[in-house]
Amino acid sequence: MSTEFKPIKEGKVREIYDNGDSLILVATDRISCFDVILNNKVTKKGAVLTQMSKFWFDMTSDILPNHMISVDVNDMPEFFRKPEFTGNSMMVKKLEMLPVECIVRGYITGSGWASYVKDGTVCGIRLPEGLKESDKLPEPIYTPSTKAEIGDHDENISYEQSVKYLEDRFPGKGEEYAAKLRDYTIALYKKCADYALTKGIIIADTKFEFGLDENGNIVVGDEMLTPDSSRFWPADGYEAGHSQPSFDKQFARDWLKSNEGHDWTLPQDIVDKTIEKYFQAYKLLTGKEL
Repeated sequence: MSTEFKPIKEGKVREIYDNGDSLILVATDRISCFDVILNNKVTKKGAVLTQMSKFWFDMTSDILPNHMISVDVNDMPEFFRKPEFTGNSMMVKKLEMLPVECIVRGYITGSGWASYVKDGTVCGIRLPEGLKESDKLPEPIYTPSTKAEIGDHDENISYEQSVKYLEDRFPGKGEEYAAKLRDYTIALYKKCADYALTKGIIIADTKFEFGLDENGNIVVGDEMLTPDSSRFWPADGYEAGHSQPSFDKQFARDWLKSNEGHDWTLPQDIVDKTIEKYFQAYKLLTGKEL
């Protein structure tokens, strides 16, 4: 007899189930833009996110461990052995999550570009003069933010603030954790961005989340380098000086911006184009069809 499971936490896109000594993360086919969950489902999007995270977790386990145990539903309780959980569920270790979103930017775009235009800095970091929109930065920069509750916006903080923020929560460890988060974030980004470039994808920026395992070691948690947590651009046709097309929710965002009275519902062709982008990115990066 299969036990019923109820999510202990529901995010905009993901649901978390408690499985005793592990968690099961399910990436749904929901799509959120501008912090609002849209009325459409994007078929198989959840599977792309889960399988892409698995791909990167496997690739970076030499830099540091991650929380993944299995993406095979046969390793999970019977409740999860159903089509709606197949491919989009990941059983993971329980971690004590560190309350900092670790953002790394290799190119200048989005809110970073807006800030640079205003005063030559991004999150308090002074950048060289004369950069154009979407330019590659001389070195990737680490711009942490605090993790907000759902409905609130994350707040950018400086590296020094991240030391204090972590010290308040983990007395005696602030300096050590802040430095490790920064160094791991940049190391993971460099390895994966270099690899992606050989496959025709620029990873402009991304965010990681880390937690502590039962021995107090820092481990990568959450999702990793998916089109939901990163900006992926096609390397083919890349040219600084304007915004770039991307392998993510750009079609959805652009359509919402240019159509008023949309009631947060996309036309089917925009949904189809969006999922096509996710599939395309997955295939380019992994060499496999999903």
